Amino acid sequence: MGIRATAAAAAATAIGAGAAALAAGRYASDAALRAAPGGPPPDQPRLAVHSVDGDRITLTRHQASLRPGTYGLTGRGLHAVVGPVVQGAPHSADAVVRRLVRVTRGAPEPGDRVWLTPQVHAGNPRDTLGLDHADVTVPGEFGPLPAWFVPAARDTWVIAVHGLGATREHPMVVMPFLHRLRLPVLALAYRGDPGAPRPPDGISRFGLAEWHDLAAAVRYALAHGARRVVLHGWSTGATMALLAVTDPELRPHISGVVLDSPVLDWPAALHALAAGRGVPAPLLPLAVHAARGRTGMALDGLDRLRDPARLTVPALLAHGPDDTVAPWHTSRELAAGRPDLIVLHTVRRAPHAAMWNAAPERYEEALRRFLIPFM
Repeated sequence: MGIRATAAAAAATAIGAGAAALAAGRYASDAALRAAPGGPPPDQPRLAVHSVDGDRITLTRHQASLRPGTYGLTGRGLHAVVGPVVQGAPHSADAVVRRLVRVTRGAPEPGDRVWLTPQVHAGNPRDTLGLDHADVTVPGEFGPLPAWFVPAARDTWVIAVHGLGATREHPMVVMPFLHRLRLPVLALAYRGDPGAPRPPDGISRFGLAEWHDLAAAVRYALAHGARRVVLHGWSTGATMALLAVTDPELRPHISGVVLDSPVLDWPAALHALAAGRGVPAPLLPLAVHAARGRTGMALDGLDRLRDPARLTVPALLAHGPDDTVAPWHTSRELAAGRPDLIVLHTVRRAPHAAMWNAAPERYEEALRRFLIPFM
């Protein structure tokens, strides 16, 4: 083979390998960037239902099924709520018994494949919690954004915004508590959520673009009676809250932020999301590379949020070392840099965005103490 032919063959091989790598990266990044809301959390395995007996349900023994607290239990056509592990129940080497609090939809049967989720409630605040609410519309960048408004007597509003893979049903875990404090709550559905406009390319940007919808919610609140606002975000919702606080237009109106499991390192979160959805380990670096190209996000795109000097309002930061999606060390470093503004509420044995689920009473007490100055 001549030099030209050899060079042509080598170029074809390189082009073919490059195209394959590009396709593999796109596939791997899709697993994270196009994750449908309401699907299995990336850090939660599928478990088998072994048996159901009254208010007890037996699940596959796993670190996930042994975690303390209260969780949603979801599967095909199923939504239920499970409480703590039942002490003294006849557990086995491969199964664990938890309390079955209620079944919202469907019926768990032996053999069902299910997973635990921080999203405990399904439905709307009125039907699920007995809280009167209004269905309102927030004018967003890509069109109208549906939201629930739960009215109360105070003029400090809590704007609640969910995170990765969840919907506005997730913030319902704290609505009864906030209602007892007489704080109005606005729970937002943002771009890509059910009922909300999709972004033009249909992919997530880990809060780097979505925070504009939260900014729209702040402006809506101020136009409808709020004198000040507290932002309460989970996961990328917490990231959105931090971005909103750094906006000069919004900052004077935001009194404080509650940050539950904030995503401050998007490449790490993308790795976890893609791996949790079955992407082979060799493709994970390609996923990050592809995501950068498709979204325009810089690898250090969230680094400015880790700068403690940029935070100018009080913050309650709830996080724990067992979060495999959003690294805990970034939250610890942020809290250590602003002990005058940030209260770190550490929750152990909790997966991503499930700090309330693992220890509801402790979480609500920390939240109560944080919110007192704003009431």
